[in-house]
Amino acid sequence: MIKKINDLLNTLPFIIIAGASCAVSFFMIPEFFGFLPYPVLFGAMFDPAWIAVIICGTPLVYLAISRVIKQRFISSALLISMAMVAAIAINELFAAGEVAFIMALGGFLEDKTLNKARKGINKLLSLKPLQGRKLTQNADGSFMEEMVEADGLKIGETVRVLPGEAIPADGIIIKGNTSVDQSFLTGESLPAEKGGGDEVFAGTINCFGTADIKITKSPENSTLQKMVRLVKEAENNKAPTQKIVDKFAQWLVPLVLLMAIATYVITGEIVRAVVLLIVFCPCALALATPTSIIAAIGQAAKHGVLIKSGEALENMGKIGAVTFDKTGTLTYGKLIVSDIVPAQNSKLSPDEILALAASAESGSEHPLGKAIVKFAEERGVAVQGSEDFVMTVGKGIKARVNNEIILCGNTSFLNENSVAKPDKRDIGKMAELQSRGKAVTAIAKGSTYLGFAALSDAYRQDAGLMIKKLADTGVRKIALLTGDHKKTAEYIASQIGLEDVRAELLPADKVRHIKEIQAEDIKVCMVGDGVNDAPALKTADVGIAMACMGSDIAIEAADIALMSDDVLKIPYVKALSNATVFSIKINIFLSMFINAVAIYLSIMGMIGPVAGALFHNIGSVLIVLNASRLYDKKVYKKLYREKSL
Repeated sequence: MIKKINDLLNTLPFIIIAGASCAVSFFMIPEFFGFLPYPVLFGAMFDPAWIAVIICGTPLVYLAISRVIKQRFISSALLISMAMVAAIAINELFAAGEVAFIMALGGFLEDKTLNKARKGINKLLSLKPLQGRKLTQNADGSFMEEMVEADGLKIGETVRVLPGEAIPADGIIIKGNTSVDQSFLTGESLPAEKGGGDEVFAGTINCFGTADIKITKSPENSTLQKMVRLVKEAENNKAPTQKIVDKFAQWLVPLVLLMAIATYVITGEIVRAVVLLIVFCPCALALATPTSIIAAIGQAAKHGVLIKSGEALENMGKIGAVTFDKTGTLTYGKLIVSDIVPAQNSKLSPDEILALAASAESGSEHPLGKAIVKFAEERGVAVQGSEDFVMTVGKGIKARVNNEIILCGNTSFLNENSVAKPDKRDIGKMAELQSRGKAVTAIAKGSTYLGFAALSDAYRQDAGLMIKKLADTGVRKIALLTGDHKKTAEYIASQIGLEDVRAELLPADKVRHIKEIQAEDIKVCMVGDGVNDAPALKTADVGIAMACMGSDIAIEAADIALMSDDVLKIPYVKALSNATVFSIKINIFLSMFINAVAIYLSIMGMIGPVAGALFHNIGSVLIVLNASRLYDKKVYKKLYREKSL
């Protein structure tokens, strides 16, 4: 009941009434205007400032007392309550009402600004789907649609999603082709094309086609729900600077009480002591860090970056070294055909050789074979079926295409099947491409060597720009830590401008290298996506997971998750963190400077209770407004503007 009354009194209409009553009281003060007579109530003169005291002072006093009794916490509300009571005791009713009103108005403006900073997070929390079309198979084999609560869906069940509907749970498309708006998750502006076997996520919007989806995760464990939980944890987890400020505020309150008593004893003026109580509050200091953290986390969520805690955000701003895994991070993690090279004496064209290889590999489940088939389909090369398909693990495949034996594999596999050895020039070309980190599959028809296909895990197009932008944000050391072969790692690194390469590493080796950098008193950020990256992500001061491509273990181990495979979001996070740390420092300086000026003026008797209240609240509001700028800061757009130049 009391809480409901306080919540009602803290609404804008009541605050306006309190402000109006203070204005009327001001025009009744003889020292200022005094042309309005005091109204008479119950036979006595009544100061309208009492209305402001009751409306705005009641919630303030309740908050102060409840924190002391229930939480054993001395807050700034206690100081303001004491100042208000002291002002009433010395018959400064207008000052008491003004103090209470300005505190209420300041709190209202702070809440409004913080709500703006949180709107990116609130938008995320509102995306949880409520219903889904569950499919149930009838006895005759037909399917029946039933609209059910999304929270009641189970793993293995099938749902149908129509155009314009939200996908109710994480799953895999088993029927249909569509486009899905997953911008809240990945930050991508265009819908993603989805078909059979593709993964979709709860809360994303099915734009065009109808799709049947097999649920792979329970609603409470969906990607969206994980984001919701992590965002809530991020709001609750305090940054290191905030913990220091909290401790500072705890001993600051008793200190100001002693100073107020000392001021009264020395000067003999109770008004100075009252003003000191008003201005010397840690409100602005206490707001300095959390407002910046919340605003920055809100902006990051808006752009598909999930920051799990204020500590991670603050630490990211202090990072001096960034280490990367290769596969799935700097590269796409998918093999693609980069070259089809006919033999020196071959009369077949590259497309003809590709057609034979793809037809032979059409029954293969090996990544190399599947990449060759996909490449042929993308080029419009006809892929025929094959017969008598046989795979020799670790070597290659043999199949019959149009009654001719086609072989694809390494050169030793071809030799074992009596294929003539390639020309020296062909062998030299293979070696050249292998030195660039490419995998080579030799192709033969019968006993005749036809040529080879070279495949690579292509590096991300923006990887080079990302490395440059990281250096621009103050990162001094950038290294590649990978389990791949040294030549492969060195080639990828050379293409994107990385010089420090550590290859053929086990997970424990990655941890060791990170610790070596940390021993140089440099904070390290690790970026990875696989299960084997989890130890390194945990060891680093900040771990960033490529959540779109990464394993659940890597995502859980990381402090920050990128909900898409856009590597330019890594320097974006660093730049945003730098701005956040700078904002926190500015806020702390502003709060201490304003407090110092106000304390001096109050002790010297140069300001009264009203001016003191203004000083106190102006500082708090300025700090919140400065912090909220982080939410709309154009860090992301600036980065992509430079990319397009």
